Amino acid sequence: MAHVQKTPTSDYERLGARRLGLADVVAQSVGFLGPVFSAAFLVPLVVGIISATGKGGGGAAPLSVIIAAVGVVALGWLVSRYARQVHAAGGLYDYVSRGLGERAGVAAGILYYAGILLLSVGLIVLVGGYVHDTVLSEFNKTPLPIWAWSAILIALVLGVLYTGVRISTRAQLVLALVSLLVVTGFFVMVIVKLGHQNSWSPFKPSSSAQGWSGIFFGVLYGVLLFVGFETAANLGEEAKEPKRMIPIAVIATALIAAAFYVLATYAQLAGFHFNLTAMGANAGGPLFALGGPGPLGYGSVWIRRLLELVVLFDMVAVALGTGVASTRGIFALARDRRLPAPLASVSRRRGTPVGAIVVLGVLAAANVVIASDWTRLFALPNTPHYFAIFAWDSTFGGFALVVVYLLMCVGSIRSFLPAPGRLLAMLAALVGIAITGGAIYASFYKVAKPTIYAPYAALGVLVVGIVIAVATKGRTPAAMHLEDLAVNPELARLEPLTVATPQSPGHLIGSTEPAPPGEGLLPGRLPD
Repeated sequence: MAHVQKTPTSDYERLGARRLGLADVVAQSVGFLGPVFSAAFLVPLVVGIISATGKGGGGAAPLSVIIAAVGVVALGWLVSRYARQVHAAGGLYDYVSRGLGERAGVAAGILYYAGILLLSVGLIVLVGGYVHDTVLSEFNKTPLPIWAWSAILIALVLGVLYTGVRISTRAQLVLALVSLLVVTGFFVMVIVKLGHQNSWSPFKPSSSAQGWSGIFFGVLYGVLLFVGFETAANLGEEAKEPKRMIPIAVIATALIAAAFYVLATYAQLAGFHFNLTAMGANAGGPLFALGGPGPLGYGSVWIRRLLELVVLFDMVAVALGTGVASTRGIFALARDRRLPAPLASVSRRRGTPVGAIVVLGVLAAANVVIASDWTRLFALPNTPHYFAIFAWDSTFGGFALVVVYLLMCVGSIRSFLPAPGRLLAMLAALVGIAITGGAIYASFYKVAKPTIYAPYAALGVLVVGIVIAVATKGRTPAAMHLEDLAVNPELARLEPLTVATPQSPGHLIGSTEPAPPGEGLLPGRLPD
């Protein structure tokens, strides 16, 4: 069992007051997810027209998305069950600790939040390039270079994160909601205009030219559409009713995203009249091709520009969502003294994790410099370097999160099998293991250099995390030491959780029975 230091409760850093409502925590997960951004750029990957393997769901891509969604909902069910028990900012870091032990949780937490950090800084570089190239293509000039657009976004994200989490979640809510409504309306318009040309064939396995093999790869890539759906869990300390709100937010996000992605995949396939060659010719942005004028378009120059604008809105929402999640994770690990203590520093006035925000800003600035000056480092053929940087960072981030999902599923078998609903827990865990294991396989299969190095780098970070978990003493995790964040006894199945009370040295949670002498401040936990 990992050694921990006994520390008075007052010595633990705390985030701001519990002010967030259900809309805020839903906005965090939906904002991180970036459904409009994913629909614009990742659907071709699910279809198989831009994948390194040349495989994907093809004409049956919507079926691939539905199967992927089933797996994600199973993951969401496990997350929601953990979230009813653990209300700390660490999210999946604390969940893996419950199932596989404290050291495994620390290693997983370091990998998980390193992945989110890379997703965040990679997206900032992508937004800079996207704005620069979009303005240039639409108006034949741009007032700022790529790095300057990225710098503006860094300043915006850091400013919002410092000002307060509620500002961030409300900004995400507005940006994501506007973009979702506009793009959903456009997809509905495309389907209506097609009339009798619509077909149920994309939902039939026979529509995949590569058969079930292609559908399977579409499922594996489809899982990446949902990465980040669980990040509402990082707001457990700042939500008014985390036990109720976080599970609702996680499941609702998975279901909303599933419905939107099925619509987006079908509408784009149908918009190109189920012609994968035509869609492949516009693989860089099929949404914009459909939104513009011309023989393939269903809109006009102004509709295309509106779509480009709302995709930007969604990308900014993702930048805020990844920023909130990554800074809460760094804070949680530092508070437990698995990372340097200064990274757990909190603004006294605003309750925001300033130490972690500084880390995000430094890494984002470094990534912008790399994208601007080291143009051969991540170079891909016929690809702008900013996009190559994003491809590498997002591959690292997506792989890291999927590995932690897998660890959570394995640990949940140990956590939930002794509890009520064990058969459903086993089923959800097995489905989650299958879907995440497949996504991990797809992260390596025929991926070209230098992007293939990203998952190996993530495994290297996991090894570093293991070393840190073993070498650092840490202290009792806040999720077990602080009464309002503590795990419920039916989750910690081997030992009931004990906490100090004003009336006695310690009582078992959910019981009037006193704890054994000397154990009032130390919670029970699963052994490492």
